[in-house]
Amino acid sequence: MPSTGSLHLPKHGYDAVIFDCDGTLVDSMPAHFDAWCEALALHGAGGVFKEDVFHAMGGRPTRDIVVELNDEYDLRLDPEAVAFAKREAFLKRIGSVTLIDEIAAFAESLRGKMPLAVASGGSRMVVEKTLRVVGISDWFDEVVTADDVTEGKPAPDIFLHAARLLGVVPARCLALDDAPAGILAAQRAGMQVIAVPSPLASAPAKA
Repeated sequence: MPSTGSLHLPKHGYDAVIFDCDGTLVDSMPAHFDAWCEALALHGAGGVFKEDVFHAMGGRPTRDIVVELNDEYDLRLDPEAVAFAKREAFLKRIGSVTLIDEIAAFAESLRGKMPLAVASGGSRMVVEKTLRVVGISDWFDEVVTADDVTEGKPAPDIFLHAARLLGVVPARCLALDDAPAGILAAQRAGMQVIAVPSPLASAPAKA
């Protein structure tokens, strides 16, 4: 299981913690990237989504990414159809998802001590299934997904909605996210933010 290295996780100064899911609690980004590649290839756009761009867009709703790919590459992909294909392709690979040890241990240490939530740019069905696969679905008081808000990350809506559900003002929430869009969303929500390093970034480069 990947480690985030020497990440400083404060023990005080907040009344609730909100975690992103993919790339923060769970190491699922390789499976998500492979799913994107499969879905785009099925729709005649294989190879347009480079891995560095994929990581830069992490945390954003699938449909929003398809719209941006259409604009960038002058494509006419159907966002709903590609989102469905990508979801199905990911679900085939969901068994490869593992916990990110340091973040999972932090979450587990807070269970029963303060309100906890997940705030993910993914769809509810996929996020909840991911949490079940890695055995942590009962750790959190609330799970907020792209299905629950009008504007996905980098808008602050997902984090603000999670704070409302937990009954904690945003300034007293600690948010953990690995993706630029998620980090910006939590900052815009007025929360204390920890940027989680990507396990990919800390891994040795492949020859």
